[in-house]
Amino acid sequence: MLSEDGKNMYVSWDEYHALIEKLALKIHKSGWEFDQILCLARGGTRPGDVLSRVFDRPLAIMSTSSYASGANAERSRVEIAHYITMPRGELSGRVLLVDDLADSGETLRAVADRLRAGPLNITELRTAVIWVKGISTVLPDYYVEMLPSSPWIHQPFEEYDTLRPAKLAERWKF
Repeated sequence: MLSEDGKNMYVSWDEYHALIEKLALKIHKSGWEFDQILCLARGGTRPGDVLSRVFDRPLAIMSTSSYASGANAERSRVEIAHYITMPRGELSGRVLLVDDLADSGETLRAVADRLRAGPLNITELRTAVIWVKGISTVLPDYYVEMLPSSPWIHQPFEEYDTLRPAKLAERWKF
């Protein structure tokens, strides 16, 4: 739900999962067949996991960071892990690169550039996100919502950014 000022968008778990399912349908309707999914952790982990299960494709993970932790954090420089984690083999063939959103587009662009320039045998790379902000310089191949006002998206898992074990123990009476 978008706030009245258009600066914040609040997403429930149900809405979040529905958006991932809509993303899966957009990818499916395109007719594009891919071999593997590479999700960008942390934001792309949940969408990548669901898409991996729906399409029955192997999931690889690459850790990236472009924000300091916490809600409404400021963007910083893009940091990309040197390694891709996957159960076997290496990333190759037709790869679907998944993240939760294209904010500025810098992370998607940097990762895509690295993958295309690297020694991997990737024959085709496409990108998929739930949201694209109006300020993004990258338009992913697949997305569910375009957000022209570029609001801050409050995702349902953000409560864990500040929730610590002592607070959990209090919540669950441990």
